[in-house]
Amino acid sequence: MRHGKKFNHLGRKTAHRKAMLANMACSLIEHKRINTTVAKAKAVKQFVEPLITKSKEDTTHNRRLVFAKLRSKEAVTELFRDVSSKVADRPGGYTRIIKLGNRLGDNADMAMIELVDFNEIYSPNEGKKKNTRRSRRSKSAAAPVETSTDNTNEEE
Repeated sequence: MRHGKKFNHLGRKTAHRKAMLANMACSLIEHKRINTTVAKAKAVKQFVEPLITKSKEDTTHNRRLVFAKLRSKEAVTELFRDVSSKVADRPGGYTRIIKLGNRLGDNADMAMIELVDFNEIYSPNEGKKKNTRRSRRSKSAAAPVETSTDNTNEEE
């Protein structure tokens, strides 16, 4: 029975699971989005969100706590320099999981986990750009295209 077991063990021993989550969190911080299975994405979300919260306050103690989990100096630097400035006013929910469908080989549920503030495509807070009505002619049709027929006559 699994009484009181709060997190998904992902079918791995403790050391393997911790190393895998640290590597996935480093990749997420460096690349801003990664593709993985849904179960791993949920586990990474639980792993990385407290670290992002710690990065909001840049102290030596917080850096050491985060480094103990991530084990990557470059990822810690990126987290405290770039990511923390973008999420400074956000009270939580730094990541988003988008389900992608099933993997071709083994039919596993795939998902993309991304940092919310780094997605330029989907930003609901920004207003839509107003379009003004213009003439139906495009800019290329309005400007005449120069054709040079003189080159063929010069060779004759």
